[in-house]
Amino acid sequence: MTADIVNLNRFRKGKARAEKGAIAAENRARFGRTKAEKERQKSETEGETRRLEAHRREEPSEPRD
Repeated sequence: MTADIVNLNRFRKGKARAEKGAIAAENRARFGRTKAEKERQKSETEGETRRLEAHRREEPSEPRD
């Protein structure tokens, strides 16, 4: 019986991908924001933008001399 031929480069890259995936999953759990947090920040940002736009001065159409 002969052993299966394994491409070591492919094996090495696959192992590296798996390790990076595990680190990424850990970081998502540690630093990720919940859906509620994202929605709250989005609504706050939109409210601030609306408030700033409401207080914007209108530019005069004709320059004053």
